Amino acid sequence: MEQIVVRNLPPGTKAMLKARAERHHRSTEAEVRAIIADSLDRASISLVDLVATDDVGVDFEFEPERLGATARDSEL
Repeated sequence: MEQIVVRNLPPGTKAMLKARAERHHRSTEAEVRAIIADSLDRASISLVDLVATDDVGVDFEFEPERLGATARDSEL
């Protein structure tokens, strides 16, 4: 399981996240995960971006549909 620490949030951010989480009946941590997942689902990320990450040993599952990728015939 991966983890990330976010430092130096603007004042009030944590309180706003907590209030939003309460509205959605989940923990603040679960709310942050949902926000990140939703943001990434809408982001346009290419396979090249994923492979070019500088994380050593990064492992990911290729899901072309989630990335909006489609198959095409090569033009030779």
